[in-house]
Amino acid sequence: MEPLSTGAEVIARILNLFERFGNQPYDGGRRESVSALAHALQCAQLAEWAGADLPLVAAALLHDMGDFDEDGAIGNDRSDNRHELRALPWLATAFGPEVLEPIRLHVAAKRYLVATEPAYQSTLSPASLLSLGLQGGAMDDSECRQFEDETFSPQAVMLRRWDDAAKQIGKPTPSLAYYLALLQELRERARPAARRTVVGAFDA
Repeated sequence: MEPLSTGAEVIARILNLFERFGNQPYDGGRRESVSALAHALQCAQLAEWAGADLPLVAAALLHDMGDFDEDGAIGNDRSDNRHELRALPWLATAFGPEVLEPIRLHVAAKRYLVATEPAYQSTLSPASLLSLGLQGGAMDDSECRQFEDETFSPQAVMLRRWDDAAKQIGKPTPSLAYYLALLQELRERARPAARRTVVGAFDA
Protein backbone atom coordinates (compact mmCIF):
# COMPACT_ATOMS: atom_id res chain seq x y z
CA MET A 1 0.00 0.00 0.00
CA GLU A 2 1.16 3.54 -0.73
CA PRO A 3 2.08 5.71 2.27
CA LEU A 4 -1.01 7.09 3.97
CA SER A 5 -1.31 10.85 3.85
CA THR A 6 -4.21 11.67 6.13
CA GLY A 7 -5.56 10.59 9.48
CA ALA A 8 -8.82 9.63 7.79
CA GLU A 9 -6.95 7.15 5.56
CA VAL A 10 -5.23 5.60 8.56
CA ILE A 11 -8.51 5.19 10.43
CA ALA A 12 -10.09 3.70 7.32
CA ARG A 13 -7.23 1.20 7.10
CA ILE A 14 -7.69 0.26 10.76
CA LEU A 15 -11.38 -0.35 10.13
CA ASN A 16 -10.64 -2.40 7.01
CA LEU A 17 -8.09 -4.61 8.76
CA PHE A 18 -10.36 -5.31 11.71
CA GLU A 19 -13.31 -6.05 9.43
CA ARG A 20 -11.28 -8.41 7.23
CA PHE A 21 -9.16 -10.19 9.80
CA GLY A 22 -10.33 -9.31 13.30
CA ASN A 23 -12.60 -12.33 13.66
CA GLN A 24 -10.24 -14.86 12.09
CA PRO A 25 -8.69 -17.10 14.78
CA TYR A 26 -4.97 -17.54 14.98
CA ASP A 27 -3.69 -21.00 14.20
CA GLY A 28 -1.79 -23.45 16.35
CA GLY A 29 -0.25 -22.46 19.65
CA ARG A 30 -0.86 -18.76 19.06
CA ARG A 31 -4.61 -19.21 19.27
CA GLU A 32 -6.25 -17.23 22.09
CA SER A 33 -9.65 -17.64 23.71
CA VAL A 34 -11.07 -14.58 21.93
CA SER A 35 -10.74 -13.05 18.48
CA ALA A 36 -8.26 -10.28 17.73
CA LEU A 37 -11.12 -7.78 17.48
CA ALA A 38 -12.68 -8.81 20.79
CA HIS A 39 -9.22 -8.65 22.39
CA ALA A 40 -8.58 -5.14 21.05
CA LEU A 41 -11.97 -3.87 22.22
CA GLN A 42 -11.55 -5.40 25.67
CA CYS A 43 -8.07 -3.94 25.98
CA ALA A 44 -9.28 -0.45 25.06
CA GLN A 45 -12.19 -0.81 27.49
CA LEU A 46 -9.84 -1.75 30.33
CA ALA A 47 -7.72 1.30 29.52
CA GLU A 48 -10.79 3.52 29.71
CA TRP A 49 -11.92 1.93 32.96
CA ALA A 50 -8.47 2.65 34.40
CA GLY A 51 -8.81 6.33 33.51
CA ALA A 52 -6.07 6.25 30.89
CA ASP A 53 -5.64 9.27 28.67
CA LEU A 54 -6.91 9.12 25.11
CA PRO A 55 -3.55 8.30 23.45
CA LEU A 56 -3.10 5.30 25.74
CA VAL A 57 -6.65 4.10 25.06
CA ALA A 58 -5.76 4.34 21.35
CA ALA A 59 -2.57 2.34 21.95
CA ALA A 60 -4.60 -0.31 23.77
CA LEU A 61 -6.94 -0.63 20.80
CA LEU A 62 -4.15 -0.71 18.21
CA HIS A 63 -1.37 -2.63 19.96
CA ASP A 64 -1.77 -5.79 17.86
CA MET A 65 -2.42 -4.19 14.46
CA GLY A 66 0.96 -5.55 13.37
CA ASP A 67 -0.54 -9.05 13.45
CA PHE A 68 -2.37 -8.16 10.23
CA ASP A 69 -1.33 -7.19 6.75
CA GLU A 70 -3.19 -7.07 3.48
CA ASP A 71 -2.65 -10.82 3.10
CA GLY A 72 -4.20 -11.66 6.48
CA ALA A 73 -2.96 -12.67 9.90
CA ILE A 74 0.78 -13.27 10.05
CA GLY A 75 3.03 -15.28 12.31
CA ASN A 76 3.45 -18.91 13.26
CA ASP A 77 4.58 -21.05 16.17
CA ARG A 78 8.23 -21.09 15.10
CA SER A 79 9.28 -17.44 14.80
CA ASP A 80 8.60 -14.04 16.32
CA ASN A 81 6.63 -11.90 13.86
CA ARG A 82 7.72 -8.63 15.59
CA HIS A 83 4.11 -7.52 15.50
CA GLU A 84 4.79 -4.66 17.92
CA LEU A 85 6.81 -2.96 15.16
CA ARG A 86 5.08 -3.89 11.91
CA ALA A 87 2.24 -1.34 11.97
CA LEU A 88 4.23 1.57 13.39
CA PRO A 89 5.35 3.11 10.07
CA TRP A 90 1.81 3.68 8.80
CA LEU A 91 0.31 4.46 12.22
CA ALA A 92 3.00 7.14 12.57
CA THR A 93 1.42 9.13 9.75
CA ALA A 94 -1.57 9.79 12.03
CA PHE A 95 -0.44 9.38 15.66
CA GLY A 96 2.38 10.57 17.85
CA PRO A 97 4.73 8.85 20.30
CA GLU A 98 2.12 8.82 23.07
CA VAL A 99 0.29 6.19 20.97
CA LEU A 100 3.20 4.57 19.15
CA GLU A 101 5.70 4.07 21.97
CA PRO A 102 3.49 1.98 24.30
CA ILE A 103 2.70 -0.21 21.27
CA ARG A 104 6.40 -0.56 20.42
CA LEU A 105 7.23 -1.49 24.00
CA HIS A 106 4.34 -3.77 24.98
CA VAL A 107 6.24 -6.96 24.12
CA ALA A 108 9.29 -5.71 25.99
CA ALA A 109 7.00 -4.98 28.93
CA LYS A 110 6.00 -8.65 29.07
CA ARG A 111 9.63 -9.72 29.14
CA TYR A 112 10.30 -7.08 31.83
CA LEU A 113 7.43 -8.22 34.03
CA VAL A 114 8.51 -11.85 33.76
CA ALA A 115 11.95 -10.78 34.98
CA THR A 116 10.81 -8.51 37.80
CA GLU A 117 7.60 -10.08 39.16
CA PRO A 118 8.00 -13.74 40.14
CA ALA A 119 4.27 -14.55 39.91
CA TYR A 120 3.62 -12.78 36.62
CA GLN A 121 4.58 -15.58 34.23
CA SER A 122 2.02 -17.93 35.77
CA THR A 123 -0.76 -15.51 34.73
CA LEU A 124 0.07 -15.66 31.02
CA SER A 125 -2.08 -17.56 28.56
CA PRO A 126 -0.54 -20.54 26.71
CA ALA A 127 -0.30 -18.40 23.56
CA SER A 128 1.52 -15.64 25.46
CA LEU A 129 3.90 -18.18 26.96
CA LEU A 130 4.67 -19.53 23.50
CA SER A 131 5.35 -16.06 22.12
CA LEU A 132 7.43 -15.19 25.20
CA GLY A 133 9.91 -17.88 24.27
CA LEU A 134 10.08 -16.64 20.69
CA GLN A 135 10.51 -13.03 21.87
CA GLY A 136 13.55 -13.76 24.03
CA GLY A 137 12.13 -14.78 27.40
CA ALA A 138 12.78 -12.87 30.59
CA MET A 139 14.99 -9.80 30.34
CA ASP A 140 18.42 -9.82 31.92
CA ASP A 141 19.44 -7.05 34.32
CA SER A 142 20.89 -4.87 31.58
CA GLU A 143 17.75 -5.16 29.46
CA CYS A 144 15.59 -4.32 32.48
CA ARG A 145 17.56 -1.13 33.12
CA GLN A 146 17.32 -0.18 29.45
CA PHE A 147 13.57 -0.74 29.49
CA GLU A 148 13.15 1.33 32.66
CA ASP A 149 14.99 4.20 30.94
CA GLU A 150 12.41 4.30 28.15
CA THR A 151 10.18 7.38 28.46
CA PHE A 152 7.00 5.39 27.88
CA SER A 153 7.88 2.26 29.85
CA PRO A 154 5.23 2.94 32.57
CA GLN A 155 2.53 3.23 29.90
CA ALA A 156 3.82 0.07 28.21
CA VAL A 157 3.54 -1.85 31.49
CA MET A 158 -0.04 -0.66 31.95
CA LEU A 159 -0.85 -1.66 28.38
CA ARG A 160 0.74 -5.06 28.96
CA ARG A 161 -1.45 -5.73 31.99
CA TRP A 162 -4.60 -4.81 30.05
CA ASP A 163 -3.37 -6.94 27.16
CA ASP A 164 -3.08 -9.95 29.46
CA ALA A 165 -6.53 -9.40 30.99
CA ALA A 166 -8.39 -8.70 27.73
CA LYS A 167 -9.19 -12.32 26.90
CA GLN A 168 -12.61 -12.94 28.46
CA ILE A 169 -15.02 -14.93 26.31
CA GLY A 170 -18.30 -13.10 25.65
CA LYS A 171 -17.41 -9.93 27.56
CA PRO A 172 -19.57 -6.95 26.48
CA THR A 173 -17.59 -3.97 25.16
CA PRO A 174 -18.24 -0.78 23.24
CA SER A 175 -18.26 -1.23 19.48
CA LEU A 176 -15.37 -0.76 17.10
CA ALA A 177 -17.20 2.30 15.74
CA TYR A 178 -17.09 3.83 19.23
CA TYR A 179 -13.33 3.47 19.42
CA LEU A 180 -12.77 4.65 15.86
CA ALA A 181 -14.63 7.81 16.86
CA LEU A 182 -12.18 8.19 19.76
CA LEU A 183 -9.30 7.85 17.30
CA GLN A 184 -10.85 10.60 15.21
CA GLU A 185 -11.23 12.75 18.32
CA LEU A 186 -7.56 12.20 19.07
CA ARG A 187 -6.69 13.24 15.53
CA GLU A 188 -8.79 16.40 15.89
CA ARG A 189 -7.00 17.31 19.12
CA ALA A 190 -3.63 16.92 17.40
CA ARG A 191 -4.55 19.10 14.45
CA PRO A 192 -2.77 22.50 14.64
CA ALA A 193 -5.07 25.40 15.32
CA ALA A 194 -5.59 27.76 12.40
CA ARG A 195 -3.46 30.87 12.64
CA ARG A 196 -5.57 33.97 13.25
CA THR A 197 -4.70 37.31 11.65
CA VAL A 198 -4.83 40.15 14.14
CA VAL A 199 -5.90 43.24 12.24
CA GLY A 200 -3.67 46.19 12.93
CA ALA A 201 -1.15 44.18 14.93
CA PHE A 202 1.77 45.77 13.09
CA ASP A 203 0.30 49.25 12.64
CA ALA A 204 2.65 52.06 13.56
